[in-house]
Parts: sequence; C-alpha cells; structure tokens
Amino acid sequence: MKGISTRAVHSGQEPDPSFGDVIPPLHLSTTFAQSSPGEHKGFDYSRAGNPTRQRYETCLASLESGTHAFAFSSGLAAIDAIIRTLSPGDQVLCCDDVYGGTFRLFERILKNQNIEFRFADLTDHSTLEQTIGASTKFIWVETPTNPLLKIIDLRHICDLAKSKSVKVAVDNTFATPICQRPLELGADIVMHSVTKYLNGHSDVIGGAVITNDSDLAEQIGFIQFAAGAVQAPFDCYLAHRGIKTLDVRMQRHLTSAMQIAEHLEGHSRVEKVLYPGLPSHPQHALAVKQMDGFSGMISFFVKGDLADAKRVLQRTRLFTLAESLGGVESLIEHPAIMTHASLPAEVRKDLGIEDTLIRLSVGIENVEDLIEDLDQALE
Repeated sequence: MKGISTRAVHSGQEPDPSFGDVIPPLHLSTTFAQSSPGEHKGFDYSRAGNPTRQRYETCLASLESGTHAFAFSSGLAAIDAIIRTLSPGDQVLCCDDVYGGTFRLFERILKNQNIEFRFADLTDHSTLEQTIGASTKFIWVETPTNPLLKIIDLRHICDLAKSKSVKVAVDNTFATPICQRPLELGADIVMHSVTKYLNGHSDVIGGAVITNDSDLAEQIGFIQFAAGAVQAPFDCYLAHRGIKTLDVRMQRHLTSAMQIAEHLEGHSRVEKVLYPGLPSHPQHALAVKQMDGFSGMISFFVKGDLADAKRVLQRTRLFTLAESLGGVESLIEHPAIMTHASLPAEVRKDLGIEDTLIRLSVGIENVEDLIEDLDQALE
C-alpha cells in the first residue's frame, strides 16, 4: 500500500479517460441517460450514486484503510445513519465527553426511537466492562474527546467489544487518518465530520462513514439511499481537493499546537492545559502508543471566572471567535456557551466543562504570531 500522503493526492483522482484531465471533471447532473430501461453506465440518479462522489468516497476509504465509504451531507447525518442500523430496544454505550451535537442527537432525537444511550468514562476499563450489557450493540467512541481531549484505548475497547459481539464506532474527526486509523486498531466503523480537518478550509459541510464490514456497509448504503442525506457533488469535489493537502496541513497543525501548548502550560494566567502531546496529559503514554501525531486541538483553563474567559475570547486578533475547527485559520471558542451548550449544566459540571475552559483549533499561520496573539489576549 502506498503512503498516506500519496493516497491523499492520488486515490480516486486518476486522470479522466475521455480527455486526459489531470483533475477529474465535476459531475453535477442529477440524472443519467439510459440506453434502455435499467441499462446505464453505472449511474442512474445522483442520490443513488454520482461519479464525483464515488471518486471522493474511494479516497476516504483508502485513507482510513477501509473497503466501503459513504459521503453524507453532514457529520450528524453520518452519525444518524449509523445509529439507524439498530433496532428498538438496542443500547449504545457512549463516551461521556462527546461533541454536544452528538449528545443532542442521541438524547433528544434518536432516544425517541426507543434506542437507549448510556454515557460512561471509557478511559476507565473497569467501568467499561461493568457497563456493557446484553442489549449493548454499539460502543461509540471519540478519541481525542471533545472538548476535554481524553484519549481512549481503542485496542482494548475493540478487543473487549469483539468478545461480547458488540460493534465499535469511532468518531475520528479530531485525529484524522493522518494521526490515527481506528479500523487498523479493530474498530468496525469510522465516521468524520468532513467539515473539519478533512476539507480543511471552512467552506464545506459534510460527513463520512468508512467500514470494512460488508454487512454494515450494505445497511449504511441503503439508509443513505432511502433517506437521501447524500453530500452534493460540488461539496464532494471541494472536500476531495482539500484532502490532497491533508497530510501537510496536519503536520503544521500539530507542530504549532505542541509549541502553543507548551507555551500556555508555563503561562501565569493559565490554570491547566489539556493536550495529548504534553507529558502532563493523563493519557499521554497511550496517545504516544496509539497515535501518529496529536492533532491541532488544545483546551485550557484560564485563571479566574467566566468574565476572565470572555475577556480572552473577545481580545484575540488572529484566533477568530467561532465554532467549528480544523480549518487553515485558527479558531477560539467557549465550549460551555457555544459547542456544548446543548449539554445540561449539571452534565457539563460533572464532566469538567467549566466556565473557564477555552478550546483552540490551531491553524497553519506563523506560530510565533499565534503565541503573541494569545499572550496579548491573556494579559
């Protein structure tokens, strides 16, 4: 198998056979001509399949060492499709520190379909073993988690899950396949919010599901076709173009994030820094073992209270105060008020998502400029 940088550039990007285009053309057509009823050149209607989407899905599967990939209209649409493979009465065991949108989808929408969701600290192996029950069908994992950047032992969870005939689904958005490939560690299914690092330019909403399980793939494919939450061809084209630079972008993200995390850890106005690359991180040794890099996300607690955190958030000049992450530009946000506001206050408190917690998405700007920006905001 070729290196991941090579696959990012070339997978699904073979020159067009008609005219030799080095960049394959964008196929916007919603429907395709048939020579006779039911006879066509592989595509009949774009909800069922589209040449641009197919090329892009080929690349997604290759990057995650998968055999099947599906491009969805958003990350949440991808999650929704995965859970819809379950039946009423089934249970999903989910890591407790999870993206607010995932929590909202599970607790306020899919729970009404008689799917049970249990939340637990999956970094605790004893808790994990005690929490899996007879009705548990999926273990839902984020690692690193959002926003506290916990690292969960994928190999251990996958081995345990297989012994109990439970599937493991991993949201790999924060790590990307550059830093971590869950299917290689035993996971059954991987999903991404393509909106983030994979696209990388803050101009596409999209999601992805990748698996090596042919039965799961058949179910996901049918749900996508029947429910219709497919990614539009133009968005597939943009995301595929973004993936070409994924490796080089991630190297800059993670290198700068490490420098910034080290700087913040020594800052007099910072209480605590959470970054898997720091030796002070509780699961640092596991991160070194499980990941090929620590990505570009940093969370930290400022000294003081909510007013002090707001002052920092409002004073940055290069870090833009905005939700989302993974773009070339640096972003700063307040999880309790913004990305995780859908979590009940008592849940945020139990998790440790305090009013002084700030989350950074480190972009690809000059790292000295980013450090200077944080310094002036903190002071």
